[in-house]
Amino acid sequence: MKAESAKRYALLLACKDSEYVKKAYGGYFNVFVAAFGEPGETWDLYRVVEGEFPDLDELHNYDGFIVSGSPYDAYGNDYWILKLCLILQILDAMPKKVLGICFGHQVLCRALGGKVGKAHASWDIGLRKITLVKELLPSYILDVGHYDQVPPSLSIIECHQDEVWELPLGAEVTAFSEKTGVEMFTISNHILGIQGHPEYTKDILFNLIDRLLNSNSIEQGFAEEAKLTLQNAEPDRKVWEAICKCFLKED
Repeated sequence: MKAESAKRYALLLACKDSEYVKKAYGGYFNVFVAAFGEPGETWDLYRVVEGEFPDLDELHNYDGFIVSGSPYDAYGNDYWILKLCLILQILDAMPKKVLGICFGHQVLCRALGGKVGKAHASWDIGLRKITLVKELLPSYILDVGHYDQVPPSLSIIECHQDEVWELPLGAEVTAFSEKTGVEMFTISNHILGIQGHPEYTKDILFNLIDRLLNSNSIEQGFAEEAKLTLQNAEPDRKVWEAICKCFLKED
């Protein structure tokens, strides 16, 4: 019998593993567990992009869920995206903790009644400094483990061309940047959306930039500028990991 203290989480993976990530990390699942997992926990993988979802009668067995990034549009009407929206509505009603990252942040917003679409400022790729709205931050962000005080701004890796246009009812904007109005939002203590990638390492983004360049999704000059932002500074990965862990683990 599983110990009562054992935590169980599910990653709802909305993208396919790149060849680079498979070779370097064994897949995105390992990247997420390395960033947000702790010893003794159980983590399950559902490749929702391929139509693999947890059974509805199993949802109550999980302490939290993460929805990953994706090359797909969160406002699209692919069957798996619509099914994901339904699952997220159920999780919100239960309520269960859900962390949405990039596409996950956007589709979570859409599922709960908000609006998403193409970013008004087009692509945002590279390192971005975001401003925290400290008076609206929940306690799990203010009390990030051994971090005595959350700074007024944090740097995070970004890679998106869509964004949240309008928040769901009851949601609060808890971070913004000069390029994106909703960098982070919360609903009560069970919903957290982050537009950036707290789980990404520099090498993952560099490879993604190269793939976007090779597919003619971005131009050479833009790709070089994006890489330069990460050559000159570091993302606040440890703080972001602490924020996400505190959100997922706090009872």
